[in-house]
Amino acid sequence: MILRLSVKAQGWRAAFRDRVLEDRGATAVEYALILALIFMVIIAAVAYMGQQTNAQFEKVEFP
Repeated sequence: MILRLSVKAQGWRAAFRDRVLEDRGATAVEYALILALIFMVIIAAVAYMGQQTNAQFEKVEFP
């Protein structure tokens, strides 16, 4: 049983190493660009929703 687990672990480690060394995958720059785009969309959505919410609160009249 221990030998079987050891062999599996070695296989997983080799597969992980191969995937890390693979040049075909997305680079950190590509991930950073995607993250920046997502961040800009979130900021725009929050700003829009904030303006809409603020307009609703300004309509409220207190006695």
